Amino acid sequence: MLRYVVALCLLAVSWAQDCQVANIQVMQNFDKTRYAGTWYAVGKKDPEGLFLLDNVVAQLTVIEDGKMTATARGRVIILNNWEMCADMLASFEDTADPAKFRMKYWGVASYLQTGNDDHWVIDTDYDNYAVHYSCRVVDADGTCLDGYSFIFSRHSAGLRAEDQPIVTQKKRDICLLGKYRRVEHNGFCENSETINAEPSL
Repeated sequence: MLRYVVALCLLAVSWAQDCQVANIQVMQNFDKTRYAGTWYAVGKKDPEGLFLLDNVVAQLTVIEDGKMTATARGRVIILNNWEMCADMLASFEDTADPAKFRMKYWGVASYLQTGNDDHWVIDTDYDNYAVHYSCRVVDADGTCLDGYSFIFSRHSAGLRAEDQPIVTQKKRDICLLGKYRRVEHNGFCENSETINAEPSL
C-alpha cells in the first residue's frame, strides 16, 4: 500500500513539473518570415474574460526592420448581447528565444483587455498548422493559472487529417488536451459591423 501511495505521489509531482510553464518546449529554429501570412483559428482554449469568440483570422507580417506585427479579426459579444466583429492590432517584441515573443495589443474600446501577452509558437510546419500558447498568470506551483491557446490552420476548413495527431500531441505537451473548443468560420465577419482597435502608441 505504501509503495502504491509513493508511486502516485511521484506521478503527481512529475505531472506538475511537466505542466510548469518554464518547462514548456517551443518550436526549434523558428523562422518568423515563414510564419508570416494568413492563419485561421480552428481551435481555442479560452482565457478568463472577454475575448474573440469565433471567425478569427490573423494576418502576420514581418516589416522592414524585421519586427513582426499582426492584425486579427473575430466575432465578439459586448454589452451582454451586442454581437459584432472586432479588428485587433498587435506588435511583437523579440526575446532571446526566436519562438517566444511579447505581444502588445490594443483592445476594442474598453471591452477587450489591453496589455502584454506572451506569444509562444509551440509548433508549426509553416504551410498547414501552428500551435500558439500564452500564459497570462503563472500559479505559485509554476503551472499556468490563466492562459489561452490557439490552433491555427492555413486552411479555413480546418486541419488536414495528417496534422491532427501532431497537434493532439502538442496539446498534451502543454497540458491543455481536452480544453479546446472548435472555432467556427461561417462568414459572419465578412458582412458585419466592425469595431476598429485604435493603437495608443
